[in-house]
Amino acid sequence: MIATTLIERKSISVSDFRCSAGPGDTPFAEQHRCHSISYVRKGSFGLHCRGKFNELVAGSVLIGHPGDEYTCIHEHVCGDECLSFFLSPELVDALGDSQTPWQIGAAPPLPELVVLGELAQSAADGSSDIGLDEIGQVLASRFVEVVSGKPRKSGPDAARDRRRAVETALWIDANSHRQINLEDAAAQAGISPFHFLRLFSEVLGVTPHQYLVRSRLRHAARRLADDNSAVTDIAYDVGFADLSNFVRTFHRAAGASPLKFRQASRGQRKIFQERLAFN
Repeated sequence: MIATTLIERKSISVSDFRCSAGPGDTPFAEQHRCHSISYVRKGSFGLHCRGKFNELVAGSVLIGHPGDEYTCIHEHVCGDECLSFFLSPELVDALGDSQTPWQIGAAPPLPELVVLGELAQSAADGSSDIGLDEIGQVLASRFVEVVSGKPRKSGPDAARDRRRAVETALWIDANSHRQINLEDAAAQAGISPFHFLRLFSEVLGVTPHQYLVRSRLRHAARRLADDNSAVTDIAYDVGFADLSNFVRTFHRAAGASPLKFRQASRGQRKIFQERLAFN
């Protein structure tokens, strides 16, 4: 088993698990240390938990409940890969049901969950501007909603809540050059990360991380058009952790590299005209 921690926050941590066990390997009992959701993205394995047996395939989810013992077996294929989300007790409480949904052991590939699982994988791969901690909380919330059958509560109505979201958005924009995560923004708003994510998304139509990335792109575009700083300097100045991520993200948004965007902003409009001609 190869385990790689992708992010670690107070409310949620995410790890990538790659197991190479096969039919000839002896299974062994393990124990869940906290509430968790493991999205099976590849392979297959059997699961013994709470006196039941489930076959998990791509799209299934392994559900962890603190203290529960479980055993995974590989009778049919070698190996599997999972993207696992480990939740804090505070986050589980905020989700609204800390018992029944978390005691089912596993769930089959449900349409409400597989689409979010694939979005989570996209975020883990750096192909989406939604935060991995954000999609993890959305996945957990949707899981509880689907399994418990409890409908989602309506969005915020209070002017105070809407103002809180807007004021935090302004703070994110002013500090977008810093490394800001969901918990930092939630602390600024004075509410839990789970409730802040829902509030911000419902009021502004984007997640906090999406807004952070787009603020950085906006500042970068202005810098590329207005001054002669090196592209690398601009990438780091506006808050991107590495140049390759900046170039990839900027190209996805603008349809052109940062350098070509700069050239287009200074009169070489043929760059964008050629792009439009091929669309």
